[in-house]
Amino acid sequence: MAGAVPDIPGVKAPPEGAREISLEIMRLLGRHSPKFPGAQPVSFARQHLEHALLDEDYFVCEKSDGLRCLMFLSSLNGEERTYLITRKNEVFWIPDLHVPLTETDPSSFHVNGTLIDGELVRTQDGRLKYLMFDLLAHNGKSLVERVLDSRLGYLKSGVFKPFQALVAKYPEDTQNFPFKIYMKAMELSYGLEKVLKARLTHLSDGLIFTSRRQPYIFGTDPHILKWKPPNENSVDFVLEMEFNEYEDPSSGEKWLDYDSVPQCNLLAWHGGSQDLPFGHMYLENDEWEKLKALGEPLNRRVVECIMDDTGRWRFLRFRDDKDHGNHIDTVESVMESIQDHITEKDLLNSVETIRDAWHDRQEQPSAKRLKT
Repeated sequence: MAGAVPDIPGVKAPPEGAREISLEIMRLLGRHSPKFPGAQPVSFARQHLEHALLDEDYFVCEKSDGLRCLMFLSSLNGEERTYLITRKNEVFWIPDLHVPLTETDPSSFHVNGTLIDGELVRTQDGRLKYLMFDLLAHNGKSLVERVLDSRLGYLKSGVFKPFQALVAKYPEDTQNFPFKIYMKAMELSYGLEKVLKARLTHLSDGLIFTSRRQPYIFGTDPHILKWKPPNENSVDFVLEMEFNEYEDPSSGEKWLDYDSVPQCNLLAWHGGSQDLPFGHMYLENDEWEKLKALGEPLNRRVVECIMDDTGRWRFLRFRDDKDHGNHIDTVESVMESIQDHITEKDLLNSVETIRDAWHDRQEQPSAKRLKT
């Protein structure tokens, strides 16, 4: 079940300030675009179960239900600055959060820029956590060309351990931080049962499989696989509402009926500013009443939808953290995932085969060692 997307406990940068941060990150990564650089997964399909997980080494972790954002540790005029950056490329300055550069010097900080990939989640008791799962750059050094093993090694030694040491040394001071940072637990792909059964303090709605042998890819990465239970596979669309129009036969006056359930058109993103019709969202009368009671604009917002047992798209939640809906390629990928209907039981039944294939690869004399 989806939860509310947590709010960022920071100060939103004005457009010109956000662009400066985006340009700084662009230069740090050696890119030619200031757009959000975060990698995006593809939906898990049967081909991944029967081929990808058997042919290549993957790590697996839980898929957190929170706010995906990058953490940028940097400096401004010689002072430490910490930012969270959303998929909309919104930049939030996070005051009162310190992440040291080294374990031995609690006052050190990431002067030259460290960029972390992660998820901001809210725990069941209301606390915020930032869960790290990848590292794009460390103190001025881009790591995107390195394999995942290497990036995770830098993340642990260069970010998480220094932060742990700080918390251990100053438990009372760090208690006032807006949130704590943690590393997501990673298992080998055949350890997926352990991930599925893990007790978590936050909501989770699936699994993420990430290839160990691939560099960090900006945008859609076919080597990052997102599995969700079939009944929870969701798509983000732009919602466009059409209301019934009525005309007074005597006066000719026309008006729109905002009380009755409107036709809810779902638009898929085709790149740029092009949103094209894909389908319709079904609303019950009581669902429409709840949406009206929000007292908020509803039209042209991004909505997350799931498909019910009869093939109808149903409202799950608004995704105001996104500028647009899923790209049509992603929509089609999710549709394939829905049709393939890979269940938790299917995954568990494949564990032994995945483990055997993994061990076979390790025993091959010609197997290449991972480059770090």
